[in-house]
Parts: sequence; C-alpha cells; structure tokens
Amino acid sequence: MEQAFAPVFAALPQPTQEELLDNLDAAQQFYASAGVTTAQEGGTHAADLKFLMTAAEQGRFYIDVVSLPFVMEVPALVAEYFPSFGGSPGELPDTAAASFGNYSNRLKLGGVKIPLDGSPQGKTAFWSEPLLTPGPAGEENWSGIPLFPPELVNKAVAEFAKKGVPIFSHANGDAAIDMLIDAVRAAGLTKDIDHRTTVIHSQCMRPDQVDAYAELGMSPSFFTAHTFYWGDVHLENLGQERAFFISPMASAIAKGLTVSNHTDFSVTPMEPMRVMHSAITRRARSGIVIGPDEVVDVMTALQAVTIGAAWQIREEDMKGTLAVGKLADLVILDANPLTVPTDDLLNIKVIETFKEGKSVFKAAA
Repeated sequence: MEQAFAPVFAALPQPTQEELLDNLDAAQQFYASAGVTTAQEGGTHAADLKFLMTAAEQGRFYIDVVSLPFVMEVPALVAEYFPSFGGSPGELPDTAAASFGNYSNRLKLGGVKIPLDGSPQGKTAFWSEPLLTPGPAGEENWSGIPLFPPELVNKAVAEFAKKGVPIFSHANGDAAIDMLIDAVRAAGLTKDIDHRTTVIHSQCMRPDQVDAYAELGMSPSFFTAHTFYWGDVHLENLGQERAFFISPMASAIAKGLTVSNHTDFSVTPMEPMRVMHSAITRRARSGIVIGPDEVVDVMTALQAVTIGAAWQIREEDMKGTLAVGKLADLVILDANPLTVPTDDLLNIKVIETFKEGKSVFKAAA
C-alpha cells in the first residue's frame, strides 16, 4: 500500500549528481549540529549507493555513513560494485560478507535491510489482532499487510545468515515481528552466535516476543519518540494494553537485550535529546504516559543513543563510550543531560561536535 507514491516520486524533477554532492556539506552539518557523528542510511537503492560511493571516493564525508542496501537489490549491488568478491545478479556470492563491515573513506555497508511492513500511525504495519479503528481506506477489522510472504522472508534470512551478512529488518507490527522471529529461528541463529540481527522500530511488540529476542540473540532499535508524536493515536488504534507496550525498552533491558533508540529522520526531527526525553517520560502530546512500566532512567536513555547504537553496527570497540583507544567522536553540550531536570533535556544545545578529535561543527557565538 505504501508503494503508491513510487511512480510519483520517480517522475519528480531530480537534482544532478553535482548538485547532490554540493549539498553533502549542508547535510552533514545538519547531523553534526545535533551532535551526530555516525549516520545510518537506512534503506539504500542502487543509484543511492552509487552516489554515496562517488562521494566517498571524492573524500566528501567527514562524518561516518553506514549504508543498509535494500534486500531486493543486494545480489546485484555486490556483483556490480564489489566485483572482486564474485557473484552475479540474482546470486549472493559466498564471499559477500567481505563487502560489508569495513569503512572506505567514511562509508561502509553495514548490512542488508529487509522491510517487512509499514507504519503503525499510517495503519500499514502488520498486526496479529485487528485495530480498534478502521483501516486506511475504511476497512473493518483491519490488521494491516506484510510487504513479503513468510516463505520469501525465510529464504532471504537463511541466505544472508549462511553468507554471514548482517541483517537489519524494519518491523513495526507484532505479526511482522513474528515473521522475522520465525525466519531467524528457521535459519538456526541463536544468542550463542554473534549475529546481532537488528529489528528496526520493534514497536508493537508482545511480551513473548521480547523473550524470543533474548532466546535468539536479536536486538531492537526502538523508536520511543512515537510515544510523544503519535502516542494518543496509538492509544486510539490499539487500546491501552497494546499501546502501552510500544517500544518496550525497560522490558527488553530487563531481559538482557542490547537496545538502541533512533529518530528515523526525517519521519521525526533529528533530536537526540527528544529521543532521550521520550524514553524517560513516554509522555504523549496529551500528557498521558504511554506505558509507565517501560520508562527508563536518564543513563539508560543516553546509552541507547550511544553505545547501544554502536554495538548494533559492530563499532562498540571504537565508538559509543569515552575510553582510551576509541575514536574521539565527541559532542560538547551546554548542559549535562544526566543532571538537568528531565524536561530541560529538550532545551540542551550543541556547542561543538568533534569527529576523531577534529571539530566538524561549532555553534555560532
């Protein structure tokens, strides 16, 4: 359903590659001004990867960019852009994993992106139980739809797991999450294998799915800002029991899971402090707390946007904490997020951002 925009998007006037390249500085400044030194390109098409690689070859990046190519295009991408590793379109070479995980001029392929459903607020996610409200076109007993059938998901996960390619999957509804859990289990991945399969959003989870993540070694990248931006909408669509368990960070951490938290920019603004605030308060626009049992403390919220995120992209040895031997990726703030009153988190400003010890952003005096 969400693909209806595709032909319109394709017909829009497109900037030239030089115009795009010239805009990279402004784009990176936008991230650096928020204190972000590693950005994830969450779903990369072939043309986009070609552009990113051109930018890297020209030395245009001064923050790190982690690209996640879409599953549909990975075999051809590996064959075209990494021919030394063999393979051909439609076939993933045995050595494909060597294409992933290493930076070249601040660009790396972090893994493959497998989208399974849409958005909960747009009612295009995939749930096991119907919504309490009609579907996007007025459908009764609407549970959403998956983007791919289970057999195709199982095949893709098994193939990437066998070849050692990291897996990142977009899953919002609990039925979509079930599909990925089943595929991971069928592929023989367990917590004893350091596969770090990351489920981006992991929003409308059930408690038994948190247990499954722990059993199988899966990791959620939560989107707690939803509790602020759409918490009231989720409560109306899902009812209290399901809505209160959206992005269940406290439950996940209690089960020993490594978690991260993100903005999904540009779905929501590039606001790391808003992300932290939403994890600590889970307060909707109306003021209601969307899941009081899932609130976390400020240090946990900070870890989710730093070391947790670094772990999911296998960079915890060089990013995410201040330690001897790690990269000097630092941000100077005008107040301490660990000590200010919770609501004052939203007023904290970035004074300066450093990438590997070099200043890449400085606020105007």
